Amino acid sequence: MDSNCTREHYNKLPQPPEELIKNLKELLKFLQLGARLDLKAIALDSLLSMTGSEDGIRSVLYVEEILISLIGLLQDNNIPITKDAASCLINLSADLYGHILLSLSNKYCPPLQHRPGSIIGECFKQVFNKESSIADECCMILSNLSRGEHSVALTYDLLQDTIYGFDDIINIFTKVSYNEKGGKLHYLGPWLSNMTQDKRVREYILNPEKCVIQRLLPYTEYKESIVRRGGIIGTLRNCCFDVFSNGWLLGDEVDILPRLLLPLAGGEEFDDEDNDKLPLELQYLPESKMREPDPDIRKMLIEAITQLCTEKKNREFIRDKNTYIILRELHKWEKDNEVLTACENLVDMLIRTEEEIGCENLKEMKIPDDVSEKLNKLEL
Repeated sequence: MDSNCTREHYNKLPQPPEELIKNLKELLKFLQLGARLDLKAIALDSLLSMTGSEDGIRSVLYVEEILISLIGLLQDNNIPITKDAASCLINLSADLYGHILLSLSNKYCPPLQHRPGSIIGECFKQVFNKESSIADECCMILSNLSRGEHSVALTYDLLQDTIYGFDDIINIFTKVSYNEKGGKLHYLGPWLSNMTQDKRVREYILNPEKCVIQRLLPYTEYKESIVRRGGIIGTLRNCCFDVFSNGWLLGDEVDILPRLLLPLAGGEEFDDEDNDKLPLELQYLPESKMREPDPDIRKMLIEAITQLCTEKKNREFIRDKNTYIILRELHKWEKDNEVLTACENLVDMLIRTEEEIGCENLKEMKIPDDVSEKLNKLEL
């Protein structure tokens, strides 16, 4: 990564008025770890107000040194100060340009007093600190920073420069009550989902010797947090795109299919013959069984199963597990159009014979030129 990358992004920002830039730079001396507490609080309050709007965010982003100062203030020994600094960074990292500029900001700015490391390293320092009061805020920042393919690659590279590895991150994410100040670390779920856009991360999660994915499966029905649940289901969905692992995912070592189907199942009654064909976890569910309430998560679950149907042997396995009847009942119940379409596409694949499909691997199927042309037009 070179300085042209950060300059390219800064050049896309509208330049704020010179007077505003001057005023923002005047705040810098109050945004240092050693600054007077009252003045630091006032300066942060002003910045927090600015980052509540897009114009304000773009103005703050334009002054690179402020980004460094905010990252440094995550280490402040005053909790309200760290909370306000983290809140500013959450707003800034949610911006279209902000998540890139924040990741790059520490590389090319002039040296400042108490210069921090990368924002990735500083956030994970808080996440791993059991006594941090801003661990959850830092998880939100990390989730924002990992949006988009470019950001994921940048986050991965910056993570390599820290002492924190994926084994460590999975360990604290799956540990009950790791943070002693009440932090839940739920936003590591969306962060992990974002990171699995990168093949290197998928390979780590899908490594049979690591047993990572087996530790994530219980969260597909995690009631306490839709953020964690959705993040993990997004992670599983992304991993299902790697066809070479699909057989292993469906096999006894992982047994992913029941974990994907159970949130889609309701309390419908089936006869003994149909029940016996279902995976054990889906047999004779109580009448009170509730489906996943979030339509986006239901859609991701269906998409994951659809990806698992890429190869013939896996389609046959999924059919043999009576997946169709769960989808049939879901379709009767479903009201969301996008979920209905995803469900219909998967059902269509399962009810067709292999002779009708006529392809071992759907990803190797040649798309007719006229269909390809229509798809290309839709993408423009």
